[in-house]
Amino acid sequence: MDEIEDRWLSMSEICKHLGISSDTAYKWIEKKGMPAHKIGRLWKFKKDEVDDWVRSGQAAD
Repeated sequence: MDEIEDRWLSMSEICKHLGISSDTAYKWIEKKGMPAHKIGRLWKFKKDEVDDWVRSGQAAD
């Protein structure tokens, strides 16, 4: 895995990756346990953690 793929993604980057709004991302973090890490006031994401979570079906209603 190269360095770029393993870096922490911002809220806007993860939303773009998933094709969702930040409102949806906040709801998924709160209600569905989307993997996210709060660093100070910022949310950061590992792309592979989020992709695994989506594949597991937890993003579906």
